[in-house]
Amino acid sequence: MPERVAIFGATSAIAAEVARVYARRGAHLYLVGRDPGKLARSREALGAAVVGSATADFTQMDRAADCVSEARAALGGALDVALIAHGYLGDQLASEADVDEARLIFDTNFTSVVALIIPLANHFEDRGAGHLAVIGSVAGDRGRPRNYTYGAAKGALAVYLQGVRARLGGRGVGVHLLKLGPVDTPMTVDHRKNVLFAQAPAVAAAIVAAIDRGQSEAYVPWFWRYIMAVVRAVPDALFRRVRALQAR
Repeated sequence: MPERVAIFGATSAIAAEVARVYARRGAHLYLVGRDPGKLARSREALGAAVVGSATADFTQMDRAADCVSEARAALGGALDVALIAHGYLGDQLASEADVDEARLIFDTNFTSVVALIIPLANHFEDRGAGHLAVIGSVAGDRGRPRNYTYGAAKGALAVYLQGVRARLGGRGVGVHLLKLGPVDTPMTVDHRKNVLFAQAPAVAAAIVAAIDRGQSEAYVPWFWRYIMAVVRAVPDALFRRVRALQAR
């Protein structure tokens, strides 16, 4: 039987590449995204692999359970893989002055993700099988002036998923957090690029490989595991003196 894969946030550049990876290996896909134009183009590009799609604003959290139910119905009643891929980098400086911007960053990157995780985790627990995967960020490993509101939301998500993983691990369910470093996508179009920026196709391949291997937490690309180990280990007094880490 083909893999049954639901992707929430399917119109992001990274999620679109993940969908291509699964389509190439014969999976059936259900795509949920915010932008109807991008969603239509993805459906056209992926062809018969897509069995259904829906547009959704994930910050409308009362719709999350319905989104999951619709995905399950379109894929024959059960999911093998669910990937939650939506996110919002936001404006750090604005979030320091405007609680509405801070709330939008948290709602998009944490609360709305939890709203999807709840019905998905319950589904996989009932099945006793499957993979629940969520795109996180290395920004969640330590707060930095450049993006600490976004990082705090991603850090909260990592802790939440630790609990979900402990709950479901004995039930045969994989719970995967993909901690991404910076990726060259429209989300980072205004960022100065350097050698640490990855490309979306390579990131997508690494995400699918990590899910296949059953990795609980995977840094993507892999070298971020070692970079962030050093960043986490720096004492706070020294951390605040390192100009590269304090840049806005």
